[in-house]
Amino acid sequence: MATAEEVAKAAERRDVRDRWLLSAPALLVIFLAATGPLLIVLVYSFLTPGSYGDVKWQFSPEAWIAVFLERDIFDDTLSIAAAHVTIFLRSIKLSVVTTIATLALGFPTAYFMATRSEKTRDLWLFLITIPFWTNLLIRTFAVLQIIRNEGIINTILLKLGIISAPIQILYTDTAILIGMAYVYLPLMVLPIYASMEKLDFRLVEAGYDLYATRFQVLRRIIFPLVKPGVIAGSILVFIPALGAYVTPSVLGGGKNMMLSNLIELQFGQGRNWPLGSALSIAVMIIVMVALLAYVRNAGKSGVRHG
Repeated sequence: MATAEEVAKAAERRDVRDRWLLSAPALLVIFLAATGPLLIVLVYSFLTPGSYGDVKWQFSPEAWIAVFLERDIFDDTLSIAAAHVTIFLRSIKLSVVTTIATLALGFPTAYFMATRSEKTRDLWLFLITIPFWTNLLIRTFAVLQIIRNEGIINTILLKLGIISAPIQILYTDTAILIGMAYVYLPLMVLPIYASMEKLDFRLVEAGYDLYATRFQVLRRIIFPLVKPGVIAGSILVFIPALGAYVTPSVLGGGKNMMLSNLIELQFGQGRNWPLGSALSIAVMIIVMVALLAYVRNAGKSGVRHG
């Protein structure tokens, strides 16, 4: 005769099995929707490009070779693909600088929101989320109207006599940086605010009571406690910035390409779908490395503060 413990274990196994069976349809749909397109792109990256787009079902590693290398049309020797490397480095650089810029702006903003009274915090949170109500393209064109040669910034500087000719900001890396920092700033503020709202500010008061300077309180008390929010915000900004398409297209004017523009070019005018697929997977690998670094850092932080 089965004991009570065996009956309980059997019931638990049945419960787990029933949960998996009930979840199976949804998990199958998610699996197919998430991995299906990715597998297609992965397969395409190892095929031969067609004459007018599409692919030929002939295995070829040339697309992956062309990600960072290029063949000489005369002797077939390989050399560094300077254009691709430049675009990769520009994309990573602008994504990192955008993350740093949004952190520099978002951290004090989140601190200001967290130190307001409970009645006004919701108002400030509401104001931060307002940009999400507007289409990304419209927000990008709003930035364009501000920084173009006849825009608000140049008009004010000209009328004040500070400059004698408009400053060329549009169609530069600076324009892309300004646009991405504006677009992704809320993604940095919200996670930091979520961490800072839970902060016990009595610890800050204790630091001042022990004659710590403002910088010491920030470095040794506030920042370590809100570090998970900082890391989460940095990841939320870095990943979409690395794959940004609309903002670089509008503010870069096609002169300062990023990875997304290069990928679109291969699927469009370049008609090299395998190369576009290989570049897409390469971007995904960079994102995965960033996520793994985040998980590892967050795990260490959890152990340290757990």
